[in-house]
Amino acid sequence: MPLCVLAPGMQAEIFKLGCKDAINHRLRELGFCEAATVKKISGKTSVMCEVCGTKLALSHELAQLIQVQPLAAAAGGGR
Repeated sequence: MPLCVLAPGMQAEIFKLGCKDAINHRLRELGFCEAATVKKISGKTSVMCEVCGTKLALSHELAQLIQVQPLAAAAGGGR
């Protein structure tokens, strides 16, 4: 599923970046790597998320090109 479709508060694993090579390279520099865990904080016209301990905002269009696999909800309420 695209990152923009993930529900706020959910965590997912990134499994594919579907952008042009230069944009994929920059996303990887920011921590958006295959197998990285990302948490969607909020999002409508832009998507606020957290990856590698850093909060970032992405355009909706860019978030559509980042494919993720939602993680099990069991990781949620421990703290």
